[in-house]
Amino acid sequence: MAGKPVRPTSAIDQTRRMLSLVTYLRERPGARVEDVARAFGITEDELVSDLDVLPMCGTSFRGGDLLDIDTDGERIWWHNPAALGAEAAEPLRLAADEATALLVAARAVATLPGLRESDRQALLRATAKVETAAGEAAGASSRLSVTFESEGGVFADVDRAISERRRLWIRYYSPARDEVTEREIDPIRLVSVGHTYVEAWCRRSEARRTFRLDRVAEIRILDEPSAPPEVELRDLSEGLVQPAAEDPEVVVEVAPGGRWVAEYYPHDSAEELADGGLRITLRTPDPASLRRLALRLGRDGRIVSPPELADSARRAAREALAAYDGIEAEGAHVPGVTPAGAAQARDDRQEQRL
Repeated sequence: MAGKPVRPTSAIDQTRRMLSLVTYLRERPGARVEDVARAFGITEDELVSDLDVLPMCGTSFRGGDLLDIDTDGERIWWHNPAALGAEAAEPLRLAADEATALLVAARAVATLPGLRESDRQALLRATAKVETAAGEAAGASSRLSVTFESEGGVFADVDRAISERRRLWIRYYSPARDEVTEREIDPIRLVSVGHTYVEAWCRRSEARRTFRLDRVAEIRILDEPSAPPEVELRDLSEGLVQPAAEDPEVVVEVAPGGRWVAEYYPHDSAEELADGGLRITLRTPDPASLRRLALRLGRDGRIVSPPELADSARRAAREALAAYDGIEAEGAHVPGVTPAGAAQARDDRQEQRL
């Protein structure tokens, strides 16, 4: 099985995926781990993590009612699919608090973006049955609601623009450049990889770009039709950021406290160093964005090459130190520089490490 690092994921993403996974596995006995992971756009390790949770789910906490699902590393076996069948159903008896909790949760899950429509309809039908069975005990649930933190109106506008094939205007914040830009984009699809993104053809750069929805400051659906060029959809099972072979190569050395970089950044190689650190070789279309990584690492890392990027990181560190010196001398506030962060930079002398 692949030993790739598991990408950080939100509880919403995992809940949405596992609801669909139950239906998928029931329809495909003995499904191959590799095929299921590819179908859901996740790594095999992420899939196994989901499979570790599913046996704790079921119609009740009695042993026979929990899902008996396991894997031999190559295939996935569901030993008691009848546990969710009609023949396993018993008369439903819910206390008022149980009915309220179940109905509120079910309605909230039904609003999750990205949930398969067939699963959403099945959930709504089940919710209606619970309401009927609970009777008066279900009354309190109608006065309560739960909403998941999401991109809300932005998601709805993007989804509508895709279905109606219309262009979008957005104001978008780029943390790598710390700037807000205005763009017109032709949306292609919505994808969920930890966060929700729209893959689109950007008319400003005349290239395919991916925009994270929670960084869209403003959005409008335009009257112009969306007409993105024919592009091959990327396989995102390896993650959203997939450096190309032609991207510039960057070498970073990290101390033991910076080993997390190898877990979160796609890289070509990671060589062990004598002090317990790593020498990481990676590729990126925007090497300048790694200056922020270097500053974040402080004494736990340095850029080795290319030399011009290492020099740029050193200059950025010196500017942070100079800004802190100004704060000490004048008691002034410099936007973007906190005394604690600059003091650490000064004390660590990180400009000698970058």
